[in-house]
Amino acid sequence: MARTTRKSDKPMTTVQQLGSLIKSARDIMRKDKGLNGDLDRLPMLTWIMFLKFLDDMEQIRQQEATMAGKKFRPAIEPPYRWRDWAAKPEGVTGDELIAFVNNEEAIRPDGKKGAGLFAYLRSLQGANGGDRRDVIATVFKGTINRMINGYLLRDVINKVNGIHFTSSEEIHTLGHLYESLLKEMRDSAGDSGEFYTPRPVVRFMVTVTDPRLGETVLDPACGTGGFLAEAFQHLGKQCKTVQDRKILQTQSIFGGEAKPLPYLLSQMNLLLHGLESPQIDPGNSLRFPLNEIGEKDRVDIILTNPPFGGEEERGIRSNFPEDKQTSETALLFLQLIMRKLRRRPKPGRAGVVVPNGTLFGDGVCARIKEELLKEFNLHTIVRLPNGVFAPYTSIPTNLLFFDRSGPTKEIWYYEHPLPEGRKQYTKTQPLQYEEFAPCLAWRNKREENERAWKVPASEVLAKGCNLDIKNPRSKQDFEHLPPEQLVEDVLKKDRRVIEVVGEIKHVLAAGQKSLSAEWPIVPLSKVLRYRKEFIEIDDLSTYKRCRVQLHAQGIVLRDSIAGSDIKTKKQQVCRAGEFLVAEIDAKVGGFGIVPDDLDGAIVSGHYFLFQINEGLLDPRFLGYVIRTLAFRDQVAAQGTTNYAAIRSSDVFGYVIPLPSLSDQQWIVDLAERIEEASGLKNIAVKELGALLPSVLNKAFKGDL
Repeated sequence: MARTTRKSDKPMTTVQQLGSLIKSARDIMRKDKGLNGDLDRLPMLTWIMFLKFLDDMEQIRQQEATMAGKKFRPAIEPPYRWRDWAAKPEGVTGDELIAFVNNEEAIRPDGKKGAGLFAYLRSLQGANGGDRRDVIATVFKGTINRMINGYLLRDVINKVNGIHFTSSEEIHTLGHLYESLLKEMRDSAGDSGEFYTPRPVVRFMVTVTDPRLGETVLDPACGTGGFLAEAFQHLGKQCKTVQDRKILQTQSIFGGEAKPLPYLLSQMNLLLHGLESPQIDPGNSLRFPLNEIGEKDRVDIILTNPPFGGEEERGIRSNFPEDKQTSETALLFLQLIMRKLRRRPKPGRAGVVVPNGTLFGDGVCARIKEELLKEFNLHTIVRLPNGVFAPYTSIPTNLLFFDRSGPTKEIWYYEHPLPEGRKQYTKTQPLQYEEFAPCLAWRNKREENERAWKVPASEVLAKGCNLDIKNPRSKQDFEHLPPEQLVEDVLKKDRRVIEVVGEIKHVLAAGQKSLSAEWPIVPLSKVLRYRKEFIEIDDLSTYKRCRVQLHAQGIVLRDSIAGSDIKTKKQQVCRAGEFLVAEIDAKVGGFGIVPDDLDGAIVSGHYFLFQINEGLLDPRFLGYVIRTLAFRDQVAAQGTTNYAAIRSSDVFGYVIPLPSLSDQQWIVDLAERIEEASGLKNIAVKELGALLPSVLNKAFKGDL
């Protein structure tokens, strides 16, 4: 892989070093009496990293301006730049540091009396409004330094000073680590009523709405900026010229977030993703009277997960029509979204997360839905299963997709299924983006099937706008199928299960000697060879990209993508039967065996590829071994920090049982038969559970 051109002579910060630095900083903060848990520590770490990031970026821009013979005016003037007061390890510390950061007036690092750091940052004003100085001022208006020990604060600053935001590799790595911080922030904030959108849902909604360069994207309740960051990346792939990049940076991404902490986190998140001056409104997006929002205030796309379950004050409620005033925040945001969508030249479109209550609610809720159906095209509702938002809430949720192309004629429903054998998603077994692949494929050619059905809008309007319509083909509604059909299906599956179980019995009997043998335990270094094979991406070609599903669920197709849309022009090539390991996600089961249909697929340099010595080890056997808890526990126990990925050398130290090739074949045959029988039995049990309702339904109709 080609090395990135450096803008600084500072040493590269490795993945392990970044993780270690952040962990050390958090450990130091645990000693400060002014901080109470991660809800205090993570914001502290964020504003400190924010200032370091700004200074590194400004130094790069200053160098570029000098080389171009242009003048450069920094957003932060001396002596308030990071390099002036924070970069020297022996710099201002103790009570002097706390006074400089907190006080309105203090002794500055240059020895003169002047505004304290936060006071100065809050006073910044952009030349024409909307530049980075305004962003900084708004960020620090809602930021508080809660550390009370200046010596500990100096130690934290010294740790953060070891992070260098001066290369694309480091920013990519820090971006991943920062996402880990955001996840922890979300976990902590869930107890405070903050529910954040899982990234797979965000990515799916952005893919469905498909923002195009030149369109405006808004999230009026953006939280930590997940939708906006994903939309920014989606639009970035479409940029071909300097003018395209300017449009993306200045005219595309907009948000609103009233709470100071998420506002700060969203700024840092978007800056790390490459948006130079995020345009996030720090006020309540509901504060404007609805009837005063005109065409100039409208946008092309709205993507959001508005807060639900909250209550707004009377002054906010009065901004809405009398017959649609409510204290339920989600319903107020739904009205705002409808009002803010552009009518022309191209109808605006929206993707919105709503709780089940919005679907079946009556009264004010029904009147809002009536307007939605009569004036907007509510074309799709994706129904999500339990646990998607775990651990923040157990409330079932739905994704509404609508646009301003005209009134709704029919509504398509798509029921997103849980993985086979699961009752719900959990914090440790969350939803994966790859699970949306069937829905994404279905939306291009809509047909009714066991997961998808459509309902005329006239039928919904006639029934009081109740959108909570169940899947007519789901298990709980199988009573609509003839009981004779269900009985025959169960018998067919049971006959096949009996056949397969007989085969399993035969295989077990033939392998009893092998099963009781003591298989040798060997390190993977005995059977794997680390392999790197990079290719140069051709803009005119199309490539399959693969990735690993977490929790050792295997390798799946990520997407098929044009070479022109791939930014990093050197990618690794996978070969069927190889062991693929995700550098970052290995510790949570990010590995698997490359299947035959993904031979030749590409992955980034953040994956490790290992060729298997098939003279000693059957790749299919290894595929079953790595799914065991014993193997996954080995991987989870290694790694140098809480955040850092494993190293390629770590993989060679993991141990596995290594029977003879014939015994490995025996295990594979047995495992494949067990999986077939188990899958058939699970389906038969579901059909059998629906048999009694089916019989009773037919009896009540008088057909027996």
